[in-house]
Amino acid sequence: MLLEDVYKEFLFDLEIKNYSIRTMKGYRNNTRAFLNYLKNEFDLNEVEEVATSHIKSYLMHMKKKGLKESYINGIQKSIRALFRFCLEEGYIAEKRNPVIGVKLMKEPKVIIKTFTDNEVKKMIDAYNSNTYLEMRNKLIIMCFVDLGIRNLELCSLTHLDVMDTTIKIKGKGNKERHLYISPVLKKYMIKYERIKDMYFKDKLMTDCNYFLSRNGKLLTNTAIEIVVKTAGKRANVREIIRCSPHTIRHYYAQKQLRLGLDVYSLSRLLGHESTIITNRYLQSLQDENIIEIARSASPLMNL
Repeated sequence: MLLEDVYKEFLFDLEIKNYSIRTMKGYRNNTRAFLNYLKNEFDLNEVEEVATSHIKSYLMHMKKKGLKESYINGIQKSIRALFRFCLEEGYIAEKRNPVIGVKLMKEPKVIIKTFTDNEVKKMIDAYNSNTYLEMRNKLIIMCFVDLGIRNLELCSLTHLDVMDTTIKIKGKGNKERHLYISPVLKKYMIKYERIKDMYFKDKLMTDCNYFLSRNGKLLTNTAIEIVVKTAGKRANVREIIRCSPHTIRHYYAQKQLRLGLDVYSLSRLLGHESTIITNRYLQSLQDENIIEIARSASPLMNL
């Protein structure tokens, strides 16, 4: 079967499975680049012609371009998904699956540097509560800090998702989870909702999302990233720290671990499919922080 025909069916199958737009874009771009390489380097057109050596060749090509192991592994996962689809549809036999002999590259252990408590406080205080946009931006930072949610999860929040003491989050793969709204966060949410109602009283609102632009439209991932980046600049956050929603998510995870939360519970709060992903946050803690946790959790001291 032609690779181009399989590619089109594969993308359609992703839509049927209701993958997020961002995930589908990654799969589409990664598999497109891979198929172009097969055509240009080996003149391959048929699915049955693709061998393990072709995939390894492409991955080494990416490595020579200077791409990081984590990025290449992301590409490889897209390729694996493509051939898993071929297997499910019966276009290739299991013993002819070319990805079987390809292993993920070993990724170097990276210590993720994130914000200090003082930097987080300054980022929250970087915005005041006097106007709609300032109050909105302040609450956005607070939601990231207190809930540990992803950028896209915050963008997709609606008023129906916000309840008295919990908030419903629509995570990856449309999996829902409920998070606790702390009294401090609730206080500012009430203040924000009051200011928002006044601001849009005589304005046209085109979207019903919880956080909206000055024109009443849906906020984009980029707009949220600018809010966080601006807060970091105003708070004079260290230059080595990347001011982004994902970095605040790292802060949230490491803060919860320092406070003694177990990895399994943290995994549930973060919306991870398994604790394997969550363990990366634990591994990123500096040795002195691990010792700090161990000191408070000493079995003998707590007999």
